[in-house]
Amino acid sequence: MTVLHPIKTPQQHRAALDRIGLLMSAEVDTPEADELEALAILVQHYEREAFPIDPPTPLDAIEFRMEQMGYRQTDLTRLLGSRSRASEILSGNINRLSITMIRKLHKEWHIPAEALIREPAS
Repeated sequence: MTVLHPIKTPQQHRAALDRIGLLMSAEVDTPEADELEALAILVQHYEREAFPIDPPTPLDAIEFRMEQMGYRQTDLTRLLGSRSRASEILSGNINRLSITMIRKLHKEWHIPAEALIREPAS
């Protein structure tokens, strides 16, 4: 049985990724498959700590959904009922979305509410 340790350095991370590469074809229910699963958990934990990803801003979330769905500013205008409001949002001139806007974007475009209510960076 291989002794596993927490991953604390970039070198340990690289070694774990190399070992994972070797274990990728391990048969199910074997010690190698168990090692692969444990290493994957350790790598995931290390990567979350070493390479944190900031959640999207409300504008990022809206722009991402628009790109995904092929929406344009006119679609946002139609959803919000205001051309100037859509323009202000897309130009980044709004610090916070209103509760009404958040509800519409969440309900109609399925943008996670958590992304829409995020506080602006200080």
